[in-house]
Amino acid sequence: MKLTFLGAAREVTGSSYLVEADGVRFLVDCGMFQGGRETRAKNYRAFNFDPRSIDFVILTHAHIDHSGLLPRLVALGFRGTIHTTRATCDLLAVMLPDSAHIQEKEAEYANLNRFRQRMAKREAAQGMPPRDTAPLYTVAQAQASLKQLNPVDYDLEIAPHPQVRCTFRDAGHILGSAIVEVWMGEGAQRRKLVFSGDLGQPARPLLRDPTPIHDADYLVVESTYGNREHKSMEATLDELVEAITDTIERKGGNVIIPAFAVGRTQDMLYLLADLTRQARIPKLTVFVDSPMATAATEITYKHMELLDAETHALMGRHGGAAYFRKLEFVEDVEESKSLDRIRGGAVIISASGMCEAGRIKFHLRTNLPRRESTVLITGFQAAGTFGRRLVDGARRVRLLGEDIPVRADLYTLGGLSAHADRTALLGWLGHFRSKPRQVFVVHGEDTVAAGFADTLRTQFGWNAVAPTPGFSVILD
Repeated sequence: MKLTFLGAAREVTGSSYLVEADGVRFLVDCGMFQGGRETRAKNYRAFNFDPRSIDFVILTHAHIDHSGLLPRLVALGFRGTIHTTRATCDLLAVMLPDSAHIQEKEAEYANLNRFRQRMAKREAAQGMPPRDTAPLYTVAQAQASLKQLNPVDYDLEIAPHPQVRCTFRDAGHILGSAIVEVWMGEGAQRRKLVFSGDLGQPARPLLRDPTPIHDADYLVVESTYGNREHKSMEATLDELVEAITDTIERKGGNVIIPAFAVGRTQDMLYLLADLTRQARIPKLTVFVDSPMATAATEITYKHMELLDAETHALMGRHGGAAYFRKLEFVEDVEESKSLDRIRGGAVIISASGMCEAGRIKFHLRTNLPRRESTVLITGFQAAGTFGRRLVDGARRVRLLGEDIPVRADLYTLGGLSAHADRTALLGWLGHFRSKPRQVFVVHGEDTVAAGFADTLRTQFGWNAVAPTPGFSVILD
């Protein structure tokens, strides 16, 4: 049996692992690389195999860095089944076409820019012009890939191939996220692989805690926050209260919240409602400016059985709307533009969470130069992203073709991460009753993944490594 790390190897995006054994070849995750300009080329050359040779795909969850290359895989010839949880199937129906729309728009913009540059420099007279940029995949191709989804219930064993059994366990990361247990072979040759996917932080809003796993022959585990702890929820809520009250009541500005449409937006709505219920903040005027976030919120309420008891108690009957002065889900583009005419008193939650695309860019362009406004960073910002530049303290940024000064206050609410921190990761791993034959540490930036692998070697005595991109290993 052979395992190859195609992505999320010493980085936090592009999750994809190729498993090969006698008579079967499949992927666990098929994620898009995200970040700086270099990721575009990485996405185009992500497959060093023939997609037609893949028998099936196991998908841990819907985040684009785990699912975003599925339409390209299908467009290039993959005809197998994509097995994932029911909630993930529902989310993909929104997220993959949205991702494709972004691909199409970015290609259109790149081609327009290239045309203008060629005209300006008269490059056409110097030979054949460069080929137009094609989108990574189209909306039609994304829609086509959805036809190959197979919805699976948690804790139910399935057989995607005669030689393979697998079970999805709740990972507590986002709605529908899963830890996947995979059994290969029969009898004495039977081996168990566990892919953690992205693990959630215990005792956080909305979702249940990650399911403990007790054994594996081979383990692939994430390490996004393997080198640090999150702020306590108490300290995080204190900071959220300070940011809201200082901005809305004292400065009279707006609070801009870049938030992942899936997971973080719903977390923020829950927390704002709960803090209002406790009378820690005033009733707010909140705009959720992301059609995908609106759809994801509707899907969340559709799958209420996956949410924890506290969420049921607060949000169950009316979705928390009673705790807001105004809660509006913005769909229309013109209505979205009109939000930038609001000078104060608004909380605007918009995608994307790393500020790389979507409507959030326009709200940042308007509010970053304003000292009375505040930007709340609520999730991980990958290296090379616009959000990471803000977190790293940039005082001027290039945004939508303009040079923008950063005068707004910036808060980083580390305690809201959907990823387990170092203590939570070690706590989840501590449930293993026997030592895996080998552990592969993935989904962490270079030094973080390597350092966490070292921790597992010293603390648990495990054979742990942090593979590099393209690394292959033969599993006995």
